[in-house]
Amino acid sequence: MVGKRIIAICQSGGEFESNAEGLLSYRGGDAHAMEIDDKMKFKDFKLEVAEMFSCNLGTLAIKYFLPGNKKTLISISNDKDLKSMLKFHNDSDTAEIYVMTEEIAAPDVSQMLGSRSSRTTLSEADVPVDASPSLVENIVGDVNKPDILLGADFDVVGDTNHDEAQTVVPSEMPISSEMPISGDLPLPVSFTASFDEKHTKAAQQWQNNITGVGQRFNSVHEFREALRKYAIAHQFSFKYKKNDSHRVTVKCKAEGCQWRIHASRLSTTLLICIKKMNPTHTCEGSVLATGYQATRSWVASIIKEKLKVFPNYKPKDIVNDIKQEYGVQLNYFQAWRGKEIAKEQLQGSYKEAYSQLPLFCEKIMETNPGSLATFTTKEDSSFHRLFVSFHSCLYGFEQGCRPLLFLDSIFLKSKYQGSLLAATAADGDGGFFPVAFAIVDMESDDNWHWFLQQLKTALPMCRGLTIVADREKGLRESIAEIFQNEDVYHAYCLRYLSEQLLRDLNGQYSHEVKKLMVEDLRSAAHASMPEGFQRHVESIKSISVEAYNWVMQSEPVHWANAFFQGARYNHMTSDFGEQFYSWVSDAHELPITRMVDAIRNRIMELIYSRHTQSLEWLTPTLTPSMDERIRLTPSMEERLEQESLKIRTPPQVLILASNRFEFRGDTVETVDVENCDCSCRGWRLTGLPCFHAIAVIGCLNRELRDYCSRYFTIDSYRITYSQSVNPITSIDDTWQKDTSELAVTVTPPPTRRPPGRPTTKQVSAQDVGRRQLQCSRCKGTGHNKSTCKEFLLEC
Repeated sequence: MVGKRIIAICQSGGEFESNAEGLLSYRGGDAHAMEIDDKMKFKDFKLEVAEMFSCNLGTLAIKYFLPGNKKTLISISNDKDLKSMLKFHNDSDTAEIYVMTEEIAAPDVSQMLGSRSSRTTLSEADVPVDASPSLVENIVGDVNKPDILLGADFDVVGDTNHDEAQTVVPSEMPISSEMPISGDLPLPVSFTASFDEKHTKAAQQWQNNITGVGQRFNSVHEFREALRKYAIAHQFSFKYKKNDSHRVTVKCKAEGCQWRIHASRLSTTLLICIKKMNPTHTCEGSVLATGYQATRSWVASIIKEKLKVFPNYKPKDIVNDIKQEYGVQLNYFQAWRGKEIAKEQLQGSYKEAYSQLPLFCEKIMETNPGSLATFTTKEDSSFHRLFVSFHSCLYGFEQGCRPLLFLDSIFLKSKYQGSLLAATAADGDGGFFPVAFAIVDMESDDNWHWFLQQLKTALPMCRGLTIVADREKGLRESIAEIFQNEDVYHAYCLRYLSEQLLRDLNGQYSHEVKKLMVEDLRSAAHASMPEGFQRHVESIKSISVEAYNWVMQSEPVHWANAFFQGARYNHMTSDFGEQFYSWVSDAHELPITRMVDAIRNRIMELIYSRHTQSLEWLTPTLTPSMDERIRLTPSMEERLEQESLKIRTPPQVLILASNRFEFRGDTVETVDVENCDCSCRGWRLTGLPCFHAIAVIGCLNRELRDYCSRYFTIDSYRITYSQSVNPITSIDDTWQKDTSELAVTVTPPPTRRPPGRPTTKQVSAQDVGRRQLQCSRCKGTGHNKSTCKEFLLEC
């Protein structure tokens, strides 16, 4: 979000009102407007707001609601919070800001019997007798800061028969009561009241979650959640005495405190009713016994709405926000686990998604006739692999794209890991076009073989097809076996070939030497004639005979332009569909059915946007009377124009036969107009006339675009994107019902994501083969001079 500006409607002096559903509304007060952008600093923003309402800068609190959520107020206390607020309101022109003052005030102890915030006053506090007035002033001045819990201890209480650990965070710090008080300090002042007042404003909506005997709840889970929020709002911790599916008995954790509650199921119903409750706390606020109750599910309920707006909400930010809003101190794992639960609540269950696969595949083929969606399981019914190819993709490839496919894969960092295998194509304008993909438990020879079998089923007419792929991972054998009776060519990916060369050289060459050999290898691959190929491999031989032998044994017929028999239109690597893999990276954490649907949605948007864009294309170089079908796409028109500029001087064109001509310029080339070929082989390699052919066609006064590949025309491009992808029926309760009636059961694969935070940085193709650690003594790789074995042997 660069340059985003919004109008902040700042309101102050009013009060919040809550309706029956817990939604908050602001009534009364004054309002002012100001413009803010992503360059504004928080301190400048706060200063301007303070001047606007003539508020004390030290007691000012600024809050706002997330879009669509009127239940929870979010604080703005630093630059990051301010930028987050702007990001949340990226789709809006205005944002409502609420300005409040937080003052240290003497609470009415008589009105706070159920709350811990009135238990420890400064007159009872434990401050050294000889404390200076400045020390007292610092203590009172800092009581609103969330980091005041100096020397606090933490305790974890395990729920009996309940699998969620509860975090107890102390809310009070003992201060000596023997200190003489002087000056203008207000007395009595509740130390925890001032601390908790700031952090419990967000929890005030929960103060009446528990009302007393007779209150009913729909389930035990609902009662537990209400009790936890009630404890947070009133700032005490509790422990379970009984906790099962039909009864719950809870008491205050403080030793000797009389507060307790008992709820059990009403007979013949599933309702839980509070049968007994003593609402009065008699404890005096023990550091170990008092605190807050927080579980993973509670964290999930707090962050769910924000996570919906901000999917990249980080656990460390969750820890900070909950500490700031509720005074609850979480550790990183609790925040991470809470986020995982919230994501599952928003996105659906991973386990249920696998069980929905049989019906999901049926729905794909039902809503998109002509599509292919199939899956397999292992002997234990666990997921093995899923293949998906939509009819619009198959039709677009067969009717409008070059007969050229790129095979590649990407690792999935989802809960159950796995890999995604994909086949992509190139459209008439040089953009990628998705054809088919598969989600498998791992990338293996067997899974690639199965993927190619399904691809052959989906594309029965594949004569003249060129497949650009790695020669490893069983692909060489699988392509040869599955397409053995077809006119199909396997072009080795030059990127993988270069990486394999570097690995097989055994680290005996320096980085610079390896770089030279890789450059020669790529030049040899691009050379259109055998002479050029031989010249570049001889350059490799002059550096290393071993590398030369490796190159000559790597089957140049599968990767060198000079010998390759198929048509790959000068595409040398298989990573053509990088944008498709970025889609997968964005959706890899979703359950499998939602991941596939997210990819389907991206394909649907791609087809619609490119088809709409093509309707606006015009080619000024064509006359109005020219046939629409021979107009080229913009990128191909540009390439054709650039090729024409290579004709510097008027060449000499001689007729050799009816359709064969000789071009005489800087070089002498033979052009066969009828067969679209030139002795330089540039026309055949690219599908566009080389400048030798352009000169000949110009001399014949013929239309140049008649001699370009039909796959580069606007007409073919529009055919590629002519079929839309239809939405799949929504995954709802009816799916659950239908799934239970299916004979095939699919369970999650046994692989699970390893512990620890997964990496989020995707390694690009350019990063592969990055420079290794190199020794400055022996020039070897993988170590430095301090650990060089050869140097140690010499010593």
